Amino acid sequence: MRPQIVLTFIAIIISICSCRSDFETIASSGKLEFSRDTIYLDTVFSNIGSSTYRLKVYNRSKSDITIPTIKLAKGLNSKYRMTVDGMLGTNGKNFNNVDLLAKDSLYIFIETTANIADANPTDFLYTDQIQFDGGQNLQSIELVTLIQDAVFLYPKRFVDGTIEKLPIGDQKIEGFYLDENDPVNGNELQFTKNKPYVIYGYAAVPSNKTATFEAGTKVYFHSNSGLIVSNKASIKVNGLVSTTDKLENEVVFEGDRLEPNFENVPGQWGTIWLADGSTNNSFNHLTIKNATIGLLIQNNDGTTVSIKNTQIYNSTNYGILAQTGKINGENIVTNNAGLASLACNYGGSYKFTHSTFNNNWNSSQQVALSLSNYLTGAIPEAKDLAEATFNNCIIYGSYSNELTLNKKTGAAFKYQFNNCLIKFDNTSSQFATNPDYQFTTDAVHYNAIILNKDPKFFKTAQNKLNIDAASAAFAKGNSAYLIPTDVLGKMRTLPPDLGAYQNMKFPK
Repeated sequence: MRPQIVLTFIAIIISICSCRSDFETIASSGKLEFSRDTIYLDTVFSNIGSSTYRLKVYNRSKSDITIPTIKLAKGLNSKYRMTVDGMLGTNGKNFNNVDLLAKDSLYIFIETTANIADANPTDFLYTDQIQFDGGQNLQSIELVTLIQDAVFLYPKRFVDGTIEKLPIGDQKIEGFYLDENDPVNGNELQFTKNKPYVIYGYAAVPSNKTATFEAGTKVYFHSNSGLIVSNKASIKVNGLVSTTDKLENEVVFEGDRLEPNFENVPGQWGTIWLADGSTNNSFNHLTIKNATIGLLIQNNDGTTVSIKNTQIYNSTNYGILAQTGKINGENIVTNNAGLASLACNYGGSYKFTHSTFNNNWNSSQQVALSLSNYLTGAIPEAKDLAEATFNNCIIYGSYSNELTLNKKTGAAFKYQFNNCLIKFDNTSSQFATNPDYQFTTDAVHYNAIILNKDPKFFKTAQNKLNIDAASAAFAKGNSAYLIPTDVLGKMRTLPPDLGAYQNMKFPK
């Protein structure tokens, strides 16, 4: 729903609910009270409407009053707009003679759509005031918005009103191919840190082309959007270690809702999709947040997808879903997924070292790790799981069993866990005699397993899966599988800790 429509809708509803009989009033004396003295409308992108924010105005006196004027200080030129107790005023900028009963209150709803050129060039803030009355009775509320300039990538809209679409199998989805010679954006295959990117629909990397993301690049995806790496196409994410908490060198993929309330809301956008036949893909120092599926890897062409120092959080379905994929993963952290933090399905070849696969999704169906060599309805239904090796890893979560192994005869199902902490209750009748889950006696598939011990993550709800010296994962790794630095670039000590993080002393 577009912002102006939202305000109009709110105005209609409030006006219906706020009908009053005529009454006698006195002029406001400048003693109004407010629910806040400053309204921060959070960060918005240039020329993209904000969410709607609310201010409540109180008349604490025993008298019915009339507020002579409620207006924006910048008048009709203001980039803010508002409704006052259901009224639209003059273009949402100016309101005259607003009545307010004794011991009553009214609502003001505020939005903005501003350009980066409207902001202060030194701090990119756009500001204004809501002013109540004037002279000695003047009261004001500050309005503050941070505006980010951005590169906007989106499908074309044709003269007949239809929107450009991409062919995906037998279907078409709203999307477009990235163009290395775009007349407006230049080379759309080279993503830089100069400005953030906002993507609408699915942006696709054409065959025989490579999309490259330099360190510090930030990409924001709108609802029902994502990135597709096509057959014979590649993606290279070249993030680096950051030296501050701002993660200035990390490459970040997340939704385009920048309000704090949306910081950890899953499913705000689609996925990064390595489609059938994509090739030579690599990710380093990448953070993916709030997708439906963080990484979807389908039948890559035999080249190995390299995933290093990558964090994936708050995915509606899967953090990583690989189907007949080939992955080498180091220092991967995943948390919170509706189905699985990592799912390696329909065969493939996988090796993960010093990775933390956790899942605290509030559902008994979730797991941290799922391995399978078949896909129901596929032809053939089963494919070889040639390798699924996990070294110095943590597989944990809020559910009693965080690992599932699903296999069919007729295809290989090879897996091995070395020096891993695994949460799995195999004492129930369902699993007690199941040969796939004999963690302490099956030396072919399990070696030096720590079972059902708490890794004591720092703050799981905030996706901070760091450990300290009290963790069951502390110094339990095998040096033969050592990755010298952890996901944050910190040097590991010997013997190494399990998981993606070198232990730290937690701040108080």
